[in-house]
Amino acid sequence: MKITLRTKLCFALLSFALFINMRTGYAQDSKPVRVAVLAPLYLDSAFNGYTYKLGVNNLPKYILPGLDFYNGVMMAVDSLEKEKTKLEIWIYDTKKAGQDIHAMLKGFEYMNFSLVIASITNATEQQALSQFSFNKSIPVISATYPNDATLSGNPFFAMVNPTLKTHVEGIYKYAQKNYATAKVLYLTKTGALEDKIKAQFTAMDTTPNRLRYKIATLAENFTPEQLLPMLDSTKQNVIVCGTLSESFGTTLAKTMNSNGSYRTTIIGMPTWDGSKLLSATDITKPELVYSTPFNYTRNDKLSANIIKNYRTKFNGRPSDMVFKGFETVYHFTKLYLQHTNDFINHLSDNDFTLVNDYEFLPVQLSPQSFVPDYLENKKLYFIKKQAGVVKSVY
Repeated sequence: MKITLRTKLCFALLSFALFINMRTGYAQDSKPVRVAVLAPLYLDSAFNGYTYKLGVNNLPKYILPGLDFYNGVMMAVDSLEKEKTKLEIWIYDTKKAGQDIHAMLKGFEYMNFSLVIASITNATEQQALSQFSFNKSIPVISATYPNDATLSGNPFFAMVNPTLKTHVEGIYKYAQKNYATAKVLYLTKTGALEDKIKAQFTAMDTTPNRLRYKIATLAENFTPEQLLPMLDSTKQNVIVCGTLSESFGTTLAKTMNSNGSYRTTIIGMPTWDGSKLLSATDITKPELVYSTPFNYTRNDKLSANIIKNYRTKFNGRPSDMVFKGFETVYHFTKLYLQHTNDFINHLSDNDFTLVNDYEFLPVQLSPQSFVPDYLENKKLYFIKKQAGVVKSVY
């Protein structure tokens, strides 16, 4: 029988059921550091006991992000094991049927975890995990969730994936530094979220050497005749797309592609990362720019090894979630072992940098806050693409 990617993924899910409570310990002469890794695996949706129940051709899409994160985690475990690291890693399924996040964390009470690494999927999980972290003074690395909802007064909670506000502020600074003499247009549409993004963007006008730009609001299905009069065919045009709407961004890119006489750079929101728009080879005229904290170029030696190992096991190409699982577990466990008593103050250290740099800063949501509400990675990369090809990384 030919073993397809889908079949191998099913085999991988079966291994989850067998080894989800696996301990990976390496210490013989001293007690190892114990780490909890949380991921949305949905094991009970896929298994009846140890029997896989979905069939070879029915692997749900909602399982894939957690599955890939887990595969990256296990690759990191393999690397740590080869290095004889004194460590135990316990993996928990946050989507276990009949048990919510509160019940799961209740079971952590006597586990003596030193560090928690989590792929959070919603604000309820985040609030419960943050409260547990604060009560027990245990650092939590939130690997994937880009939202600060429910976070308050917890200097032990570190967010790797920055908030939308951080991206908006970063986009302003990027345009401010690189396009000071260009004709800059902030383009948006009506909507509550769009109003919030615009408020965050315009709030940056108080910074020194403020960006000079105009603001325009168009309908979702705007026409070239509505947009082009706002641009200058004799200058470099920079359009900041102030909405998360994929259709709006696509219309904007196609409009400028059809009007190549306008030299145009379009700066999109972080949701552009991974979108079909950025890989479209028929969008050749405008430059497309987006911000991301995860710059997986896949051209380095480590990425090549991960791609090779993943292809060998699953006959496919790893998603970014594989890299995120590997990087967060390897980088932060190694960093914790080096700075056990002062880990929180060393989150931005580059001693064990694999691919991405980090810049964790304390965030205080209110001037009255006496302690940080959380720590956030403020490091952003700006990827410029044209015709589906990366032109530069800033």
